[in-house]
Amino acid sequence: MTKRNDIDSLRNLSGDIWNVAVDEYAQGFLKRRDLLKYAALIGLTGFAASQGLGFAGQARAAAAGGTVRVGLGQPTKAIDPVTLTDPASIGVISQVGEYLILDDPKDGLQPKLAVSWEADETAKRWTFKLRPGVKFHDGRAVTAKDVVASFERLVDPNRGSAALSAYKGILSKGGAKIVDEQTVAFDLDQPNSNFPFYVSSDVYNAVILPADYAGDFEKNFNATGPFKLESFRPKQGASFVRNPDYWGDKALPDRVEIKFFDDEQAQVVALQAGQLDVIPSTTRLELAIEGNANFRLLSVQASSHDAVHLRTDQAPFTDKRVRRALALTLDREAIVKGLLKGRAIAGNDTPFAPIFPSADPSVPQRKQDIAEAKRLLAEAGVPNGFEVTLTTERAYDIPDYAVIIQNFAKKAGIDVKLNVLPQDAYYGSATFGSSPWLDSNLGITDFGHRGTPDIFLNATLKSDGAWNAAHFKNADYDALLVDYGKARDLQAQRIAAGRIQTLLLDETPEIISYFSQYSRITSNKVEGVRFTAISHLLLDRVTFVQA
Repeated sequence: MTKRNDIDSLRNLSGDIWNVAVDEYAQGFLKRRDLLKYAALIGLTGFAASQGLGFAGQARAAAAGGTVRVGLGQPTKAIDPVTLTDPASIGVISQVGEYLILDDPKDGLQPKLAVSWEADETAKRWTFKLRPGVKFHDGRAVTAKDVVASFERLVDPNRGSAALSAYKGILSKGGAKIVDEQTVAFDLDQPNSNFPFYVSSDVYNAVILPADYAGDFEKNFNATGPFKLESFRPKQGASFVRNPDYWGDKALPDRVEIKFFDDEQAQVVALQAGQLDVIPSTTRLELAIEGNANFRLLSVQASSHDAVHLRTDQAPFTDKRVRRALALTLDREAIVKGLLKGRAIAGNDTPFAPIFPSADPSVPQRKQDIAEAKRLLAEAGVPNGFEVTLTTERAYDIPDYAVIIQNFAKKAGIDVKLNVLPQDAYYGSATFGSSPWLDSNLGITDFGHRGTPDIFLNATLKSDGAWNAAHFKNADYDALLVDYGKARDLQAQRIAAGRIQTLLLDETPEIISYFSQYSRITSNKVEGVRFTAISHLLLDRVTFVQA
């Protein structure tokens, strides 16, 4: 088929919104993989599947069966899909829980408990068709009643849902509705063309649970996934066995055994001793296995980032020139190469990671410019710099990043004092007035991957955003968010995104100097380990390499 005929055949698949994306593909503005991701976003799931989307298969001869042994950190509290927030708990529920849609880091949105979805012309009502024949582990059939109840639970402010911040301004109580036994509709608070991401694994709390779920998940881990509970031991670990009644391809391993660790170094020691097959990854652990052919580092590019917030309502950061000056002290490429060993891409002080198709690549990249930083400080009335305390969490590479910021800031005369807190102390109650995260003058917070920038844009920077640690209140920005949400094609999204990116560069309520890759470390004896950049660990396709 010629290129022209190929384009013409693509145009027949859907309406005007899809055809704009096809035009961008034809003109070279959109890569084929991004076109396939867009097909999934608007519900052309059959076309996406026909193009070979999905995780890559195994490259070496391997055998099914056996037990996959996993090391994870300690869950921070009882494992409950509605309230969990930590990576270990996400890894655990990945074995048993499923979403309407999986956001695959390579191929975008993939149908799971929903088989198709579409929006009305306003992008304010979205309708999802459910997969028939799906059963919970207790044998009951999954219906629209269960799906509606699952989302009503997440948006109910009285249920302790950890997803309230994600849905604020997008979906409210009463917004999820039963159309028929196999169809659910969502009436949104405002138009949002990226809504499928909000019911995907991107909102890791959005596991579909029975309508009568009572908050006792640890009793039976009752959900729909490829594994079902064998045993659970708080503070120690859990084991799961193949679910013989799973709706899809049955899991290849017989069992998954998870062990919780208090110390990350103990995980790598257990891996090196042959006691584990899979562990999370940090820069420190990667160095421990570097060059060892017995282990592999698997990575996917993510939108994960460590955001530096600057309190726009407190001196010295009430003046945007001071905020820009601090941002200009950072050498982003040096940070990517040094701190992150090249496993990241430079950020431009907005949540629009380059991996998002809607990001406007024409917006100039901010680079280190000490002379300009000093000029801005002088213009703002602080020619000799100032002293400020940077408060952050003792987690991952963040303390090292804080030291790097401290050293770069000195070049412009800014004296940064460090206040590094235990992670639970830093987040506090996670509410304004009682959280160093949300109340500190200057801070660093880690944000996990999302498949779209929407949650970052709304929760961290909107005037009433629940994670707005910068206390940034800007009516023009809020209005641009509405424009972005209404945009029904990539070209319109990119125009709106460019305006948002330009405004945020000017205002600089936060500094985002890099977007990290997300990695796992595995033994070379296993194949088929899959994961999302938000900590889901998908082990149903794992096989063991033949000697």
